[in-house]
Amino acid sequence: MRTGPLHQRPVELLQRLLRFDTTNPPGNEAACISFIAGVLRDAGIEPILLAKEPGRPNLIAKLKGRSEAPPFLMYGHIDVVTTVGQAWTHPPFAGEIHDDYLWGRGTLDMKGGVAMMLAAFLRARTEGARLPGDVILAVLSDEEAGSDVGAQFLVEEHPDLFEGVRYAIGEFGGFTIHIGGKTFYPIMITEKQWCWMRATVRGRGGHGSMPVHGEAMARLSRTLRELDRRRLPVHITPPVEMMLRALCGELGGVTGALLALLLRPAFTDTVLDLLGDRGALFDPLLHNTVSPTMLTASDKMNVIPSEITLGLDGRLLPGQRPADLVSELRTLVGADVDLEVVRYDEAPPPPDMGLFDTLVEVIREADPAGIPVPFVLAGTTDGRHFSRLGVQTYGFVPLKLPSDFDFTGTIHGADERVPVEAVGFGADAVYNLLQRVTAQAAGD
Repeated sequence: MRTGPLHQRPVELLQRLLRFDTTNPPGNEAACISFIAGVLRDAGIEPILLAKEPGRPNLIAKLKGRSEAPPFLMYGHIDVVTTVGQAWTHPPFAGEIHDDYLWGRGTLDMKGGVAMMLAAFLRARTEGARLPGDVILAVLSDEEAGSDVGAQFLVEEHPDLFEGVRYAIGEFGGFTIHIGGKTFYPIMITEKQWCWMRATVRGRGGHGSMPVHGEAMARLSRTLRELDRRRLPVHITPPVEMMLRALCGELGGVTGALLALLLRPAFTDTVLDLLGDRGALFDPLLHNTVSPTMLTASDKMNVIPSEITLGLDGRLLPGQRPADLVSELRTLVGADVDLEVVRYDEAPPPPDMGLFDTLVEVIREADPAGIPVPFVLAGTTDGRHFSRLGVQTYGFVPLKLPSDFDFTGTIHGADERVPVEAVGFGADAVYNLLQRVTAQAAGD
């Protein structure tokens, strides 16, 4: 390991975080949080630990500014998704470096981001950065399973910790994507929202030795077939239009013209089909979506079920409501399928773009060839909870990635990894942001 101040060793920080198995469920984030708390105490920063459930704490730390600007928040989660059933080239919780990559569950989602933020936070403390406003670091549990004991708990029971915060950074954005020979850095400005649903089909059951036809299982089959082969209606939302117009303006030519057609609903799906795999980034940003994920039927091999429930991971575009998704699904699956919304979290309001230009400056300084653009996330982050306190989150975990690296295909999959050099790149960019954001806010 290198010597010198820990903030100069973000890769080592990340390796230490990766070696805690915080797979959620159950999470078991306490040991990892305790390590981070110890690092902060060694730097003379006393964190606050708050837990809704034993063994699942959240950490809040603050650097005092000069009270000339609103406080600024950076936050990330240290729980990770399972590795069960995945074939890894290198152990997922060893934090090993091979072929200039650091391998492990959480390198991208999102212990890598936490390591960058922690390194920048420590650097600001160590170097005595003159901060016009306070900087708050929040390290959270439970994001991967809904945030009930993480961000939601803090927002609902300890909102005073974030009083006055206007802007924050969190996941998911700032990484490079390569389109048309150009390097883009999408900065997340808003996100789709959960609308988890349960679809129920019913029919005549019976003994497995006496087959039935056209009943619950057949109806389920038809429902799955329709969900598989048909998209829900096209919606052109203002944040997605902003994103696509920025991309089209930078790309120009045939590629730019083709992407521009995505904004014309009569052509959207045809263009997505023409784009093939390249359209995967845009498809869920132009439709509400549902993905079948869970199935409950008979619990015995010789019993034909009379009722089958299908779990649906629904995601709503900005501005859409659960009733909109139910209506769209009803048209697709028919009247004989019962649809029930089982969880929905309120979406953030329309994005506040007040800090966007500052983020653009940070990216352009870090990579002069990079092109920052606004981005809408097809997934869901803790940003939805902090938005209830009036906080605008930007997905900003900067990573300079090679053109052959499949970022979105690697997250949550086997062999999650990050280029070693990208971790230092991100930590430096976040530190640069801390110096700019509080100064910018002071001038508002």
